[in-house]
Amino acid sequence: MSENSEFRFGSATGVGSMPGGDARETAKTVTGSVEDFPFLAELPARGPGADMIGRTAGMLVELYARVEPSGWRIGDRPGRDTKRARSWLGEDLDALEEFTQGYEGPVKVQAVGPWTLAAALELKNGEVALSDPGACRDLAGSLAEGLRSHLDEVRRRVPGGQLVLQLDEPSLTAVLRGQVKSASGYRTHRAVDRQAVEATLRDVVGVHGEGPVVVHSCAPDVPFALLRRAGAAAVSFDFSLLTERDDDVIGEAVEGGTKLLAGVVPGTDGPLSDPAGSVMGVRTLWRRLGLHPGLLAEAVTVTPSCGLAGASPAYARQALAHCVRAARSLTDNPE
Repeated sequence: MSENSEFRFGSATGVGSMPGGDARETAKTVTGSVEDFPFLAELPARGPGADMIGRTAGMLVELYARVEPSGWRIGDRPGRDTKRARSWLGEDLDALEEFTQGYEGPVKVQAVGPWTLAAALELKNGEVALSDPGACRDLAGSLAEGLRSHLDEVRRRVPGGQLVLQLDEPSLTAVLRGQVKSASGYRTHRAVDRQAVEATLRDVVGVHGEGPVVVHSCAPDVPFALLRRAGAAAVSFDFSLLTERDDDVIGEAVEGGTKLLAGVVPGTDGPLSDPAGSVMGVRTLWRRLGLHPGLLAEAVTVTPSCGLAGASPAYARQALAHCVRAARSLTDNPE
């Protein structure tokens, strides 16, 4: 983590997904709203291949996936679903490149992490890859290769960007606890050993050797300590799901230089409080932990609580702008 500790994250950003299906319009909204930390948006409303599993499946090397009625399944050759996923990703990259001309600063790209991918992608027998340790290893290796190529492509298109890789791991807690359901739905797959989970994550995090990796989960009980040991420079989470039993690990994380991407703005349409009100919980946490108020703006990036795919386009724009104002309130009034 030491090589990333000097890296400056922007003050506010999005989680990844946005509503609608227009790549150019979305890139314009994102780069105009979160100017100091734009991200490569995902537009799942376009259909299979634009969803987060399909998009990441399209990045895999020498593994291909297709859509079945039950979900995404690994197949032998690239079919139309793989081609569609890659085509949409290309469109999104074109749009990001267009609206980041001359930009210098952090840029975030997202992909599904190895364990959520293993809990979602089916093998030929219909069970998820998580059921087979060998399949998990192959999948993680293929993902690592695919991410290397993807990061190279983004560097080429946004040469002034300092890339931040976000791994989306919403199923990680379920994997660790043995709560991922089998194909029949009548049983669950056994919990994966924590050391194996950590080692695989460390391998995939290591793909982005020269830049920081964020691990995102909007599920309860994010394993902060495990993610830090695996090399994550930052953890992105839904702030409303924290409980006081998370205090110690968060305090240790912040003191160890880990950044927090705190999801404090609702991800779906609804009334927004004043910006200072949105980050009141963050200030309270800081006081409870006895952390220095001056650390706040440096350690915390403000985000929506999860992706914005379920919001209206107007609300998504408002939510991102609100994140920026809430972050400014933290900087101006850390106490």
